[in-house]
Amino acid sequence: MTEPAHAPAHAPGQGGGEARHVLDNPALAALTGPHARFAERRGRILRYPVDVTPWLALPDDPDAGDWADLAALAGPGAEVPLLGFRGAVPAGWEITFQFEGVQLVGDAVAAAPDPEATLLGPADVPEILDLVARTRPGPFEARTIELGTYLGLRRDGALIAVAGERLRPPGWTEISAVCTDPAFRGQGLASRLILAVAHGIRERGETPFLHTGADNTNAIRLYESLGFRLRRTTRFLAARVPERLGEGREAVPVG
Repeated sequence: MTEPAHAPAHAPGQGGGEARHVLDNPALAALTGPHARFAERRGRILRYPVDVTPWLALPDDPDAGDWADLAALAGPGAEVPLLGFRGAVPAGWEITFQFEGVQLVGDAVAAAPDPEATLLGPADVPEILDLVARTRPGPFEARTIELGTYLGLRRDGALIAVAGERLRPPGWTEISAVCTDPAFRGQGLASRLILAVAHGIRERGETPFLHTGADNTNAIRLYESLGFRLRRTTRFLAARVPERLGEGREAVPVG
């Protein structure tokens, strides 16, 4: 597929293999790029602080040492997300969930600002967390709002719809946390916020993208109607770290 000329098409993997598109491992590209300030690291494993987002980045070719570093970084018994990973987890690791997903890119989205959308900040986090708990669009933590721009719509002062930015690989920004209060669905609020967030992304010279479940046909239909297109299929899964680990150092910020 032809990618936008302004967006870097490829980035090297950490294992010295063939260069891949930055969206093939978007967390790795973000944590070694525009979101490097968030990165915690052990060996070749990088992650966001857990109160920012549960996303972490495996290298493209994880080996036994990488899995040991991930176990030490996360801690015994911790559940870790492994978005996009299609290999086998080591013995002793328990897969806690897995399902197929899709990645869509918005190089043809007709982005536009929304005059009613308001910029959300730290003071709005309790309301966002409440809305997320009721609508379950995906993880949103106490500090997720630090990842980028989050916009909301209100009715009579109450927050009824949200959308914002999460992963930020070079040249791209992921739209995430798209949710609408059930009492206000069917009014096009999510579409308005997606286009407004996409407008801000485009203003930076970047391209929006997003993820959703492959069986979430209503959401996919909505995104495609806005101009998003399928780039690739992926997989959402998580695994539990074994309870017994070897010794290791604490996570350290990327210097």
